[in-house]
Amino acid sequence: MNPIVQLIAVETSPPSLQDNTGDLDRLRKGVESAAGFMPVVPFSCMGEVARKFREAGFKGVAVVNDKDHVMELVDFLHEPPVLLPAMALDLGTTHLEAALVDLINGDVLARANLENRQIQYGADILTRIHFATKDNGLAVLQSEIVSTINALAEDLAAQAGLEAAAIRALAVSGNTTMVHLFLGLNPYYLCREPYTPLVNWPDICLAGDLHLSLHPFSPVWVMPSVGSYFGGDLISGILASGLAEAEETCMLIDVGTNAEVVLGNREWLIACAGAAGPALEGGVAAMGMRAGPGAVERVAIDPETLELKYQTIDGSLPKGICGSGIIDLVASFYLSRIIDIRGKFRTERCPNRFVQTSQGAAFVVVAADESADGNPVIFGQVDLDAMMRSKAAMYSILITLTNQVGVGFDDLAKIYVAGAFGRHIDPRQAITLGMLPDLPLETFEPIGNSSLAGAERVLMEKKSRDTCRELINKITYLELNVNQEFMIRFSGSRFIPHTDTSLFPSVPVFD
Repeated sequence: MNPIVQLIAVETSPPSLQDNTGDLDRLRKGVESAAGFMPVVPFSCMGEVARKFREAGFKGVAVVNDKDHVMELVDFLHEPPVLLPAMALDLGTTHLEAALVDLINGDVLARANLENRQIQYGADILTRIHFATKDNGLAVLQSEIVSTINALAEDLAAQAGLEAAAIRALAVSGNTTMVHLFLGLNPYYLCREPYTPLVNWPDICLAGDLHLSLHPFSPVWVMPSVGSYFGGDLISGILASGLAEAEETCMLIDVGTNAEVVLGNREWLIACAGAAGPALEGGVAAMGMRAGPGAVERVAIDPETLELKYQTIDGSLPKGICGSGIIDLVASFYLSRIIDIRGKFRTERCPNRFVQTSQGAAFVVVAADESADGNPVIFGQVDLDAMMRSKAAMYSILITLTNQVGVGFDDLAKIYVAGAFGRHIDPRQAITLGMLPDLPLETFEPIGNSSLAGAERVLMEKKSRDTCRELINKITYLELNVNQEFMIRFSGSRFIPHTDTSLFPSVPVFD
């Protein structure tokens, strides 16, 4: 598998009057004899490695980092360790999710997630970019993300009965802005035309350089990006889905802070990203929340009786409603004729379900006496308008991308749907809204957290690390910020299911 950190068994003859080769030179030759390559020993760890090699009696295990095709010998152990833990990280805007992987056999030792501590300085990327460009804002944001990662590392290590310092590598997968903030790079130009990152492919650095609580000589591999709005998390998704190796044309959709989409096969890939994410992940609705305990994830309304049933993710009392629940809810509104094709409430349809708020009428999804905190879970017209914009943006992104290369939705063998969006949504309901194309349901395949899965793969596989390098030179990126076709299609998609109902033959049309 050629993991990013390798253990090389070494046994050499001790120094003598007949062989006065230097200790480090002796060790490097021993590695070359055992593994077929001559490693370099970084200056910062020369003394420590030499000391450990001599104390071990000139035999033991060399710890070697694969640092972008330069093999760096960074440690020496008296005997082989039972575990060689490494951390894969999905560096999300709102939440971080991580896995602890054993590089010896690929086993996952632990999993954990944590809210991004940067969120107190801005819930969205744009706010954080502005904060980072003022005074010492960048240093503050970098410190917060490093402390979040360290807390996650300690949690993972504790689950495995280890110390965080035992973790020997880190692979990071995140959007371009989050990567800049993690590395302490100025994100100023990411949101200004022509939307240029400071770097697309950061060189491997060491955990100690970033003040991470991992082993200080752990290599930190950061997934490369293609542009400001096409980050390493989508490169991870391509790896995890196998899109770049597919013979038939497929599509990958990853919805988080943005909706990111890749189309293609092993011969070609085209991608784009757009702001369709927050409403879909529950971030725009007043009662919206991330998919987690207490989130309403399923909603069904009987079109005749208007009886409403809901389901939370873990069966506990409802706290709010996540993206999949919002999609179910709005699709049920339409099929029950509680909203019209413009996404406007028809309160006369079920007046007992509506309450008046400072922002107008709101539909009561969960009554106060059924909720976790004694407050009703409601969904207002403002929330509905945000959902209509997001669903219009989602479909417009998809059809703009397919039209760019002359591919029809019917030509797609698979549509891989990543993240919580893919794990929880009902494609049938998304089709009803006109969010996803009207295709057979088996076309859609959820693939979970592909950002994290891709990070796990680069830890374990040299082939995946090499593929990353190939992908950033292979992908064509379509910039939607200046794409007129996208704006035209967005306007036509702001109805349910669409102004052109022939695009959605399976969705009923009401007067």
